[in-house]
Amino acid sequence: MPTKLRAIVEKIGSTSFRNSMSCLALTSSLVFAANVQAQGEVNVYSARKESLIAPALDDFSKEHDVVVNLITGSADALLSRLRAEGDASPADVFITVDAGRLYRAKTAGVLKPINSEVLNANIPSHLRDVDGYWYGLSQRARVIFYNPKKVSPADLSTYEDLADSKWKGRICVRSSANIYNQSLVASMLEVDGREKTQAWIKGLVSNLARPPFGGDVDLLKAVNAGVCDLTLANTYYYGRLGQSTDASEREVYQNVKPFWPNQAADDRGAHVNVSGAGLTAAATNVKNATLLLEFLTNHESQEWYAHVNNEYPVVEGASAPEMLEPFGEFRADTISLSTLGVNNRTAVELMDLGGWK
Repeated sequence: MPTKLRAIVEKIGSTSFRNSMSCLALTSSLVFAANVQAQGEVNVYSARKESLIAPALDDFSKEHDVVVNLITGSADALLSRLRAEGDASPADVFITVDAGRLYRAKTAGVLKPINSEVLNANIPSHLRDVDGYWYGLSQRARVIFYNPKKVSPADLSTYEDLADSKWKGRICVRSSANIYNQSLVASMLEVDGREKTQAWIKGLVSNLARPPFGGDVDLLKAVNAGVCDLTLANTYYYGRLGQSTDASEREVYQNVKPFWPNQAADDRGAHVNVSGAGLTAAATNVKNATLLLEFLTNHESQEWYAHVNNEYPVVEGASAPEMLEPFGEFRADTISLSTLGVNNRTAVELMDLGGWK
């Protein structure tokens, strides 16, 4: 472990509030390092795995002579921990995935606004909270993936088209409990309205090859295996398969292809979401925490982050991830991601009403 990055990896795998609270008791003995010999420190709770964030934190530590104390765990468990710790939390920065989760952190009162001209200049307004509570660090698109042996890209067009009866028995999706699906529906609510979104959900469900199952990687493998002809998945999972040491996973990357939906000139573009971060409400190392977030949005950090995480940069001019670059550029939806959290409750309600299990 680099000398100025002290990492405590907490394997909190629960995705429910109730289970994460029980995990909290098991990990309460883990504490941040003390007696730091540097210009200061910054304490980070991260839902990104250590390998996907630690090297960038170490670079920051070396450049600014600031010790970074890192704790990793599942997104929901760390949010529960922040709630439980309250004002006594040692965390300065909370890093997590999906604008919906960032919104939950904001409304839970565990974040506070960031005052940074650098972040405001680096990150487009739609990729950050309208009130400055969180900022996107990387982008992922949730798009259509298809088996070219079964589907012609000429037959694909929009998310809305997936409700058409021509896809009956041909689509796989994961559970409606998944925040990525909830955020996609939340974005459609903002653009299409409640009535059209409700009709779309019912049509999509009627076209499923089997009940919702698995995670995004499972769905991509199912498309490759012929269980279904197409699915919805985040681009970074696909890129990760292309870098896998497992030949069968690289085969999925080779055989299954992405399609960028809603690309017509008068349409909104493909749905994107972010991994992002904010200052915790209890943060005491505010200067170093803000400096860290600014560092993660500089060009070099964005290039590294994109390559390692297979996600798209949030900063203009940084290159696309290597495994996704062959599939070209796409037009992304520029809806304010703050609305994904605002619309989440209604999205879940409509998914329940529409039979999306």
